[in-house]
Amino acid sequence: MKKSDLGFRSIAHFCVIFLSLLALTPFVLLISSSFTSERALIADGYRFFPKEFSLEAYQYISSNSDTIAHAYLVTIFISSLGTAASLAFTSMLAYPLSRKDFTHRRVFSFLVFFTMLFNGGLVPSYIMWTQLVGIKNTYWALLLPNLLMNAFHVILVKNYFSTSIPESIIEASRIDGASEIRIFISIVLPLSKPIMATIGLMTLLRYWNDWTNGLYFVTKQKYFSIQVLLNNIMQNIQFLLNSSSLPGANVKVTSIPSASVRMAIAVLGILPIVIVFPFFQKYYIKGIALGSVKG
Repeated sequence: MKKSDLGFRSIAHFCVIFLSLLALTPFVLLISSSFTSERALIADGYRFFPKEFSLEAYQYISSNSDTIAHAYLVTIFISSLGTAASLAFTSMLAYPLSRKDFTHRRVFSFLVFFTMLFNGGLVPSYIMWTQLVGIKNTYWALLLPNLLMNAFHVILVKNYFSTSIPESIIEASRIDGASEIRIFISIVLPLSKPIMATIGLMTLLRYWNDWTNGLYFVTKQKYFSIQVLLNNIMQNIQFLLNSSSLPGANVKVTSIPSASVRMAIAVLGILPIVIVFPFFQKYYIKGIALGSVKG
């Protein structure tokens, strides 16, 4: 290897390592702050190493451990079911759009693209989902609105099908008598693992991190996902803090670790996804690179 190439590679590696450390810094600070006592956070601010190690934030959250466990189960169920359904609908819509012999390809492609630019707005959407569809205070409220289908994902999968699935394989399958459904299930999907893993991870992240559907459509606690529950805990803490400052208020909040609880809530919300992401990383990068090629 030439010295110039070796020098360039060393500089590139240094830049990547430096940027990676910068990306990890907020997570380290977040985790460290969640294990720091409230008094130390107020007096000394946020540090990378806890000045006073404390589990009071997690102890406060775990006071409702049964509720949190149920919320995690709801989130896992909705995220798994939503991701599987989204992959099925997205791939089934993207496949005919990728076929040049599909008669109405341009019309449906325009309709998909149109939804990326315009939508009906929050109020009409809320009226539709609650009064016409009737999903309020059901698990469907966490599954259907805004997350089940995504036009950007459809376009990524369509482009992948167009550029990465050889036309000759599909033509050979037709000559052998395979139907379109058989071609789609037995040939197209097995050759599309990178883009499926990419879209699956992106959809899983959207479902896992979603709290707006719960905010708009869910009021019963048994339907709360982990993000909705943690958001409610944080709002309750803020309400108690504000109430304690009102004249004549008889609310004692000195024992509530408000700052460290916020950090602990963030840790509980993102930790499972951080653990899962490395297993999908290689598919994620490959799928984005190939799916973004113009079809």
